[in-house]
Amino acid sequence: MDWDHLRFFGELARSGSMAAAARRMGVEHTTVSRRIQALEKQLGAVLFAREGGQWRLTEAGRQLQEVTNTMQSAVDGLERGPLAHAATAEGLAGLVRVGATEGFGTQMLASELARLTLRYPLLSVDLLALPRMLHLSSREADIVISLERPKRGSVVVTKLTDYRLYLYGQREYLARKPLVARTEDLRHHSFVHYVDDLLFTRELQLLDTLHRPERFALRSTSITAQYEAVRAGAGLAVLPAFVADKDPILSRVLPEQACFTRTFWMSMPVESRQIPRIATTWSFLRDAVQGMQKLLLPGA
Repeated sequence: MDWDHLRFFGELARSGSMAAAARRMGVEHTTVSRRIQALEKQLGAVLFAREGGQWRLTEAGRQLQEVTNTMQSAVDGLERGPLAHAATAEGLAGLVRVGATEGFGTQMLASELARLTLRYPLLSVDLLALPRMLHLSSREADIVISLERPKRGSVVVTKLTDYRLYLYGQREYLARKPLVARTEDLRHHSFVHYVDDLLFTRELQLLDTLHRPERFALRSTSITAQYEAVRAGAGLAVLPAFVADKDPILSRVLPEQACFTRTFWMSMPVESRQIPRIATTWSFLRDAVQGMQKLLLPGA
C-alpha cells in the first residue's frame, strides 16, 4: 500500500469536500480524487459516498478512519517522545537539495542558504543553480524555484516573488554608440541574448517583444555569461535588476519601455511538508526572499 494515500483519505474524511481537501493539501482536486481512487482499488472497497456535493464515509471508510486515527496517535506519540526530543536538541540534520535558476540561485540565494547552514550545523544544502528546468517528479531536487508554475503532480506551490528585468548596456559602450531614445533606435546596436533553441522557458523570451535584432554579438545559455558580455561592452541585453542594478558600469536603456516583470514559483512534493529539514528550508527561503524586495522590484 502507498501510505501517502492515507493522508489524502484523512483530509477528505475530515473536510467532506474535495475542493477543501485539495486546498488544505496544496494540490489540484483531481490529485485528491486520483489518490482516493487508487486507495479504493488497493483495498477493494468503496470508502466514500457522494451526497449533495459532500463526500461521506461509507462503512468501509469509517473502519479505515479508525485505523488511520490509531496510526496518527502512534506517530504523535513518537513526535513527543525521547527520539523527537533528541532530534530537537541536535537541530535539523540531513541534506536538502534546492533547485533554482542560475542568476537567482547564485546572486540571491547562495549567501542566504549559507546562513541557514550556519544556523543548523548538521544541515547540508545542495544548491542546484542551473540554466534549465528541474523536475520534482524525478527527484532532482527537494525544493524547486522556477519561472513557470507547476501544473501537474502532487506538489505544494507558492508564489515566491515577482522580479523585474530591464535592458542594460555598459556606459562606455552607450557613450560611443548612437543614442537610444526610442525602440526604433535599437537597430543601431548589438545584442547579447539566450541561445533560442536552448531556452528552457518561454518566460525569458523578452527581447522579441521589444526588438528583433538581425544578429547577436554573443548568445549564451548562461545569464552570468550574458552579464559579463554586457560588462565587456559587447552590446545590450535584458538582465534581472537584482544582477545588473548593483553594477556601476551598467546603465538601463529605455527604462520605461524595456521593463519586464516575471514571477518565481516555489514548489515541493506534498509529502515533503512533513520532513522537518525540508519544511524549515522552505519557510526560511520564503522569509528571506521577502527581505529582498527592494532588489527584486526596484521602484515598487
